[in-house]
Amino acid sequence: MKKLVVVFVLLFCSFTSFAQEVTTYYLIRHAEKDRSDKTNSNPELTDLGHQRALRWSSVFENVTFDAVYSTNYLRTIATAKPTASAKGLEIQFYNPRELYSKDFQQETLGKTVLVVGHSNTTPQFVNAILGIDRYTDIQDNNNANLYIVTGIKEETTSVLLKID
Repeated sequence: MKKLVVVFVLLFCSFTSFAQEVTTYYLIRHAEKDRSDKTNSNPELTDLGHQRALRWSSVFENVTFDAVYSTNYLRTIATAKPTASAKGLEIQFYNPRELYSKDFQQETLGKTVLVVGHSNTTPQFVNAILGIDRYTDIQDNNNANLYIVTGIKEETTSVLLKID
């Protein structure tokens, strides 16, 4: 059922792109990180996290990405890597303290982009794109949120899916 919803959303985005220039962002939080060392501020993914990263790649199998962005942390890079590799794209880095900057907006205009972030930055990024505070921080045990934000001219919409 969840895959059917994703396919429907992807088809909708594809059909609307024929009419006008469309910018579409797929935003996810990194997969499950290793929490065994509380002093490690840059942990790797757990085995479960690596499995989720591969599942994300499968979810995005029919999406034609123009770019894949990640923060420069091991867990976000490892989450983005299977999708970037499958699409033949290099991972580009963004600063989580400068979400949706003018440069980022210009670089991604009219493109379809994957953005991998964190429990607090991902919803903030979506809110910055939308220009409103719609989404709150992701619960620490939730690595399944998929935000899809589509912009056509001045009109921007979003949908939140949970893909376990």
